[in-house]
Amino acid sequence: QVQLVESGGGLVQPGGSLTLSCAASDITLDHYATAWFRQAPGKEREGISFISSSDDSTKYADSVKGRFTISRDNAEKTVYLRMNNLKPEDTAVYYCAASYFSSSRTWSVIALYDYWGQGTQVTVSS
Repeated sequence: QVQLVESGGGLVQPGGSLTLSCAASDITLDHYATAWFRQAPGKEREGISFISSSDDSTKYADSVKGRFTISRDNAEKTVYLRMNNLKPEDTAVYYCAASYFSSSRTWSVIALYDYWGQGTQVTVSS
């Protein structure tokens, strides 16, 4: 049973930082492209960051570019999302997802992702 488990969410003040982790079981995560999505109340799920399986190239949504950094630790089978300078509009449930077929051109297409975590809440508020 493949599982992706996110952790690291919580309540943080505007301008603060958090690091989310996505740990995989039963799959070798470095064989899969991995992305972070988020969904705010009343809004659609959106892709915010991606790391490829082939060359570790990365992609970011414009809304988080320059503030968020995605990385992977293959030995730990974990993908991280470092989030700096957090804003209230970053408040959402954050999900990691893994895809065998996604690429840097199609990274934000939700339907391409085979495995999803359960989500972790990030709340940015003073």
